[in-house]
Amino acid sequence: MTARRHGTLREGALLGALVGTGIWAWIALVDAIVGEPFRTFAVLGGVARFTTLHYLLCLAYGVVAVSVVHAAAREASLIVGAALAFFLLEFGFVMLSAILSHMGLGALAWYRILGGNIVGAILTVLILWRRHPLGQEFRDAAAEDEE
Repeated sequence: MTARRHGTLREGALLGALVGTGIWAWIALVDAIVGEPFRTFAVLGGVARFTTLHYLLCLAYGVVAVSVVHAAAREASLIVGAALAFFLLEFGFVMLSAILSHMGLGALAWYRILGGNIVGAILTVLILWRRHPLGQEFRDAAAEDEE
């Protein structure tokens, strides 16, 4: 297997854009299916404002996620901190879904927000797993720590 060059900023921006698009499309699809096109976007500040903030946050998320994967290849213990941060992020989206279910999105907030977050998490894992031999990188990093 040939070594590929991994540019954290470029790779993270690509990851963030793909995850952001997946989440945005999920929310728009759920809104359309229930006959309320762009309702979630309207509740969250309007289509343009939501989309801008959403993509900025997803781009930052992508760069951080790729940075952690690259760092974990050198220092395996970072994966524990990354797992905790991921858990806290997911918990935050559960809380956001609960709040939004009472503030205008109703029971469908769980499908719209939490469902979109799950789509984003799955895309993140699939993209990073495909781009990085994560298991091997973590085993190599652990072996280096033992030496």
